[in-house]
Amino acid sequence: MPFPKDFLIGAATAAHQVEGNNIHSDYWAQEQMKYSSFAEPSLDACDHYNRFEEDIALMARAGLNAYRFSIEWARIEPEEGKFDEREIDHYRRVIACCREHNIEPVVTMHHFSSPVWLIRKGGWEAETTPADFARYVAYVVERLGSEINYICTINEANMGLQVAQVAKHIMQQMMSAAKSGSSSESQVQMGLNFKKMMENREKLAAENIAAFGTASPQVFTGSRTPEGDILIMRAHQAAKAEIRALYPRIKVGLTLSLHDLQALPGGEENAKKEWDEEFLHYLPYIKGDDFLGVQNYTRTLFDATGSLPAPEGAELTQMDYEFYPEGIGNVLRKVRESFPGELLVTENGIAASDDTRRVEFIRRALAGVEKCVEDGLPVKGYLYWSLLDNFEWQKGYAMQFGLVAVDRKNGQTRAPKPSLSYLGSFTKGYER
Repeated sequence: MPFPKDFLIGAATAAHQVEGNNIHSDYWAQEQMKYSSFAEPSLDACDHYNRFEEDIALMARAGLNAYRFSIEWARIEPEEGKFDEREIDHYRRVIACCREHNIEPVVTMHHFSSPVWLIRKGGWEAETTPADFARYVAYVVERLGSEINYICTINEANMGLQVAQVAKHIMQQMMSAAKSGSSSESQVQMGLNFKKMMENREKLAAENIAAFGTASPQVFTGSRTPEGDILIMRAHQAAKAEIRALYPRIKVGLTLSLHDLQALPGGEENAKKEWDEEFLHYLPYIKGDDFLGVQNYTRTLFDATGSLPAPEGAELTQMDYEFYPEGIGNVLRKVRESFPGELLVTENGIAASDDTRRVEFIRRALAGVEKCVEDGLPVKGYLYWSLLDNFEWQKGYAMQFGLVAVDRKNGQTRAPKPSLSYLGSFTKGYER
């Protein structure tokens, strides 16, 4: 059966990964360092800042009806308390362009990157950050809220704990990797270079002090303490309160990075513990949200010893994730056991040079989502990651997640892949 008439089918991006020249952000500062953990700097990225009209038109022509993008805090508030109205006008134009093409804008207020001044104040471990974030969100929503129906306050609010978990084991992993060739980086659903990070940490400390005033800047995607984990939830709740005071009709939620956790015999307790850390302990802070942004890329297997690598012989993506499109349907069902609100797939995708594998991934992933809808789960949309081949954080431009290829060496030209029109074909049978 086709998806419901109001079901959202679209794609997603993050500002720093596609816009280019995000010069006031912590990520930009980190990329420029001599001993940076980044494979390369973002520079112009995909120049989406100037080419958003072209990119939105590509989505519309393919049949997509939704676009999730982020507003860059470092552009809006480059200095603490000093806001840039020109940047508000830019995002106003992005939203208007979506509306002109009958595309629903799904707006994310924070997607990993932060203003440098915030990190100099203590970043995502500082008691002042929830109020700073809420002030920024209120400023944006006061000016743009009349044209927005969905806001994700914070992208992958649980990312810091996932990074901390991997970082705790990284030294042991690095020693064993020389023998096995394995890497724990694939346990985190974003592009990180842990090995380079650990090798350069002493030299990088001095550069961090120069940029941020501390050897260990508390950036959003750094290893988070338990106190910092709850601080993220407080920032979300403070932002949500501001949005609801200004525009009660706007649906508000956050997004979480969630794996399809599967227990082999003897692994049940380990899988249960992982699900509590990855999802359940956030429930008191999100139960009042209108929706949850569900983000999944693969599964994780567990036995009595803990998490396991991908099965021998399994197909792996460029990110070294197991090719497992069934994960999203499984995660939606697991989340629904505890979360009462609407569900929106805000990220799901594959990094692959072979676009036929992307098409197959989308086919199987959407089959699982469709079955969830048929079974009565309140799933409201599916937003593929990502619209463009873009800057995959510390891994640079090597990862190909996009529905659209970008030739950055030859005028930033766009080349839609067959997967773009394939995804758009799922909107046929109804009109927005």
